Amino acid sequence: MLETSHPPVYYIPPDDVRADVLIPADGATWCEWKGRAAYFDVVSANAVAPNAAWSYPSPTPAFSPIANHIAIYPAPMDECRVDSVLVSPQPGGFYGGWITPDIVGPFKGEPGTQGW
Repeated sequence: MLETSHPPVYYIPPDDVRADVLIPADGATWCEWKGRAAYFDVVSANAVAPNAAWSYPSPTPAFSPIANHIAIYPAPMDECRVDSVLVSPQPGGFYGGWITPDIVGPFKGEPGTQGW
């Protein structure tokens, strides 16, 4: 998904994500466009990344195609790739955009973008 002043966020269909790597986490956030986001801890055999994935169980009607799809913050992962291209996380830690060399900012989250 592309949003204004953001690199892409990938919402993965739930059937394409192993259920054993996601544990529902406490807390939620509210997006004025998409609605309430629920969070997940991402777990592996060796680590837990708290609140590192999210989903919109009941998004607003305009965003119904992403209902229950999973998005993952790239920063807490060992690495994320789009095809074979290494991803850099969107700056700032709040947004979950995936930046590859062909994606050019400026993006929300960088210093000085709070008022965008």
